[in-house]
Amino acid sequence: APDLPDPPAVLTQIREVARLETLEVTLYKKVSFAPGPSPADSLWGDLAGWMRHTFSAPRGKAIVFAIARLGLDLSRLDASSVKVQDREVYVVLPPLRAVVELRPEDTEIVGSNLDSAETARLFDLAKVAFEREVEADEALRAKARASAERQVRALLLTLGFRVVHFVETL
Repeated sequence: APDLPDPPAVLTQIREVARLETLEVTLYKKVSFAPGPSPADSLWGDLAGWMRHTFSAPRGKAIVFAIARLGLDLSRLDASSVKVQDREVYVVLPPLRAVVELRPEDTEIVGSNLDSAETARLFDLAKVAFEREVEADEALRAKARASAERQVRALLLTLGFRVVHFVETL
């Protein structure tokens, strides 16, 4: 049988994958935003803000689309993440990361009298909501984790290992 690579070589092979994107999903969400009055530097500024909120309160509604990518940052692996025993290898994978990218070209503004800063805030709120939703979705996380394990396992099997174990700690 061919010689197996030592743990540092295995680690290098896995790390070459760097950022392994294992799942990509398209999401959409209806978002509403109605900011409250913000304090001004002067009495006249406060009065103008009060009048704006009294007679034409800023409100915005949009259907925001985004792409969420779940993956592993394999560059975070170190020597304590891989253990080789005969033809078996034990790997501790880093936690999954979710990255959300808004798709403004697909976004539909349903109704808005927000200024540009308030509209930017609406989009920030939508992005945070998408990130929380994806992070909390156990089914998506399980699917992404399984995909990552399949890809890393395939790499390690081509290196000559017969059994690959994914563990929480070594």
